[in-house]
Amino acid sequence: MKMIVLAATLLLAGSATTAFAQTGKAKKVKNPPIFTQAVYQGNDEVYAKNPLKVDEFYSPILQGCYPDPSICRRGNDYFLVCSSFSMFPGVPIFHSTDLVNWKQIGHVLDRESQLQVFDAGISAGVYAPTIRYNPNNETFYMITTEFAGGFGNIIVKTKDPFQGWSDPIKMNFDGIDPSIFFDDNGKAYIVHNDAPARSETLYEGHRVIKIWEYDVEKDQVIAGTDKIIVNGGVDLSKKPIWIEAPHLYKKDGLYYLMCAEGGTGDWHSEVIFESKSPTGPFIPAPNNPILSQRYLNPTRENKVDWAGHADIVSTPSGEYYAVFLAVRPNEKSRVNTGRETFILPVDWSGKFPVFINGLVPFEPKLKMPAGVTNQTGQNGFLPNGNFTYTDDFTALPLDYRWIGLRGPRENFISLVKKGGGLQITPFETNMKAVAPTSTLFYRQQHINFTFTTTMKYKPLSEKDLAGIVCVQSERFHYVFGITCKDKETYLVLERTTGNRRSTNSQVLASAPVKTDGKTPVSLQVKAVGDQYQFSYSTDGTTFTNLGSAVSGDILSTDVAGGFTGNMVGLYATTGNDIVIEN
Repeated sequence: MKMIVLAATLLLAGSATTAFAQTGKAKKVKNPPIFTQAVYQGNDEVYAKNPLKVDEFYSPILQGCYPDPSICRRGNDYFLVCSSFSMFPGVPIFHSTDLVNWKQIGHVLDRESQLQVFDAGISAGVYAPTIRYNPNNETFYMITTEFAGGFGNIIVKTKDPFQGWSDPIKMNFDGIDPSIFFDDNGKAYIVHNDAPARSETLYEGHRVIKIWEYDVEKDQVIAGTDKIIVNGGVDLSKKPIWIEAPHLYKKDGLYYLMCAEGGTGDWHSEVIFESKSPTGPFIPAPNNPILSQRYLNPTRENKVDWAGHADIVSTPSGEYYAVFLAVRPNEKSRVNTGRETFILPVDWSGKFPVFINGLVPFEPKLKMPAGVTNQTGQNGFLPNGNFTYTDDFTALPLDYRWIGLRGPRENFISLVKKGGGLQITPFETNMKAVAPTSTLFYRQQHINFTFTTTMKYKPLSEKDLAGIVCVQSERFHYVFGITCKDKETYLVLERTTGNRRSTNSQVLASAPVKTDGKTPVSLQVKAVGDQYQFSYSTDGTTFTNLGSAVSGDILSTDVAGGFTGNMVGLYATTGNDIVIEN
């Protein structure tokens, strides 16, 4: 499943050079839009019906498109990373001292020397990072696959995750989803997903897990040490698909290999194997899978699905927790918020780890670890549940939750000293381009949400457009903005769908609107489940719908494919191709 979508994204990437050949800064224009505020409000029923008690917290701990989580601990400090695909900067990194309250401390890949995704499809780029701490040399490692820039599998290092990471070291092996393991005897190993030899491929989705010895001094796998340690999955006779995301652990003298199995959709699960040696042979646990939601009633309340791709961490007191991805579908069973980061306690008092309630319907609330106070949304900690996030754009750098696509956001944003606000200097590329766009994105984090922005803008030609977008990919998105037609200013709403070779765009609605570049205009998108309504206001209070509510189908992975969730963006372009008909 993963590689099929990857093939499509790489095909799209090949067309990027005609749209944008590099990640250079935007050219100055006479009329850049100025955004003076953005407000995101989430209002999901599950949180309204399940208020927290003083000893509870919500899972997911990271709402929205934060998939493929990996976690490690040094002392009392936990660090967590997620996939970022072609978002820039890449690999968001979070810190906690209690597994409940989390702060984003930056991104692991925040420089163009580390992240070269400027011509990659939105679901290419960075996949499945693993973060680990090596106590033998007091160094943190992040290893991942970067499907762009000629990188492949890479590793970066740091002594202090708060202070940035090294440039990438390219690894000499193929495959995806690498993970590094440091044994207590000083040796190190890398495990990863790979394809079997072509002559040994038995069915669609047949994959293997390989292991290499790793030279910590040279930061490279040792040639000739590669070995297949899992073929196909738990039971090859049942043709298991997409064994991937492997992690090695050691406990009580035994080695454990935990992997995702079943693909990242509705057959997703987590399985585990054990061995007396890090290089195998690995024997599957008798009760696999150890985490999944695939066997449950599809009409269950507060449905959470697609659970898997997990990573386990121990606490200083010897307890265990696991982070993993899962999704919260809307009423149409569509996934618009993307794969999110959930957490569960793990009982590892026996031979194999047991995810507490990992095979029954997930509850939205969990009991907090002993002695922890829930501070989410306070004191700089990220919010979860229902919340409102407001940004008045008064200072740089921006909040880490604002991200670019395929290129640095700093290449097109600046603060306005007189009058305040954030100026976006537009690129010529528009949302259909497989190239950097001058778009500042915020992840959709709720099934029901409202996103409102206020901007000052007067387009000078039909090529100028600024406003907001809802984007699943370069082929599936809505553009809602202000542009020109016959020297008159119009609001326009466009829906774009596509395939590997082309896109099909349709103007759903348009209306004249008076703008002078000095008077604020507010634009809003409001989602209630699958229905998205776009509206505008010229007085900041009364909003008028532009057209009827539209389906969020194209903003779901079910329709659009790929691995991201919907992203809502502040957008500007001098390459507008939307044509308003008479």
